[in-house]
Amino acid sequence: SHAKWDELLNVHVDTNGMVDYQSFKADEGALDDYLELIASNHPNENWNKNARKAYWINAYNAFTIKLVLDHYPVESIRDIKRGIPFINSVWDIEFISLQGLEYSLNDIEHKILRKNFDDPRIHFAINCASISCPRLHYRAFEASGLEEQLDLAAYDFINDPTKNMVEKDMAKLSKIFSWFRGDFKNSETPSIKDYINKYSEEKIDDSGSIDYLEYNWSLNNNTNVRM
Repeated sequence: SHAKWDELLNVHVDTNGMVDYQSFKADEGALDDYLELIASNHPNENWNKNARKAYWINAYNAFTIKLVLDHYPVESIRDIKRGIPFINSVWDIEFISLQGLEYSLNDIEHKILRKNFDDPRIHFAINCASISCPRLHYRAFEASGLEEQLDLAAYDFINDPTKNMVEKDMAKLSKIFSWFRGDFKNSETPSIKDYINKYSEEKIDDSGSIDYLEYNWSLNNNTNVRM
């Protein structure tokens, strides 16, 4: 059950996906309880695909919050790497222990979620604690409604004008669509334009141009956003 995580998100994350890290820090014991719960209940062959996918999405997001809280206050999650030798980025720190196995956030994203599930909507469900990331959803992902949750995550992100600006003749997209270009191309959506048009309220014309926005790595702290 991800009920503990759901309760924490509902209290400390607003509808825009911004996190109140100060209040989360005061509730860190409850987060630790949830992390202990998932650490002792690793997915196995008896779990269906959506249960496994929801587990790893929630694990990624919960451990990202934990990593930030362990170093809070920071201006950016990327600042956490400083002072830690022999790693390429903060996402390569192996601080996640699940039933005797050690993981980094990159391990979960690239070696498990992207490799095993082949679902580009995952990019809109996991949150890297930064302003330009897809918003952290204020409810936990659950196996029973996962398809609807992931479709909504894709719709919300692509139609968020602070993340993507889509017009008929030109689109300025999140760099996620550049970094993971291949993930969004398949038989149904053979191009980035096709994928955007699948969810976007405004459709890009075939002749429309695509450019990419600068990525804002500032912490998705609710005090960093002017409401």
